[in-house]
Amino acid sequence: MDIVFYGVPTLMLVVIVAMAVAVSRRALRIRRAWNSGLTAEARCLRTYTTTSGGSGDSSVSTTLHHVYEFTARDGRTVRFEEGHGSGAIIEGDYVTVFYSEGEQINATAHRPTVRNGLGLVVVLGFLGVVAVFLVGFMVTYSQVFEPFGDMFSRTDSGYVVDEDTGETFPADWFETTGAP
Repeated sequence: MDIVFYGVPTLMLVVIVAMAVAVSRRALRIRRAWNSGLTAEARCLRTYTTTSGGSGDSSVSTTLHHVYEFTARDGRTVRFEEGHGSGAIIEGDYVTVFYSEGEQINATAHRPTVRNGLGLVVVLGFLGVVAVFLVGFMVTYSQVFEPFGDMFSRTDSGYVVDEDTGETFPADWFETTGAP
């Protein structure tokens, strides 16, 4: 039974850490593009939307995606897709993109704003609060239920709890006294 109170929160912590790593990597990749100082004129090749939600009573969320293409300073043609773009940009429009050089080119058409950094702080803060809650839950569970042992066997550290009276006896007491 303890697997529910230790295993599930641990699995949730692993997912939270993976989400935090993914969000941080994306933010660092975009920040690298902004801080490189390199810009280029990119053409919007395609726009499309994706929707999620809408089942039952949930709301529908729509995301606008753009596909851009530009030529980097070293002559490579780079094509990338970006979500949450401006609705004012349509196919055929030219926009300024920020990019970083290297083997893997990181590019974005989003302009640097305080909102982007604040969003990262809010998401990481929320994930941190959930992680602290889960660790606190596991510690509290171990402190409260450790004296009782596993809920099914009612044994821990060589003691048996009589379910009728609630008394605690050493595990070998039943063997030495011949009690059932």
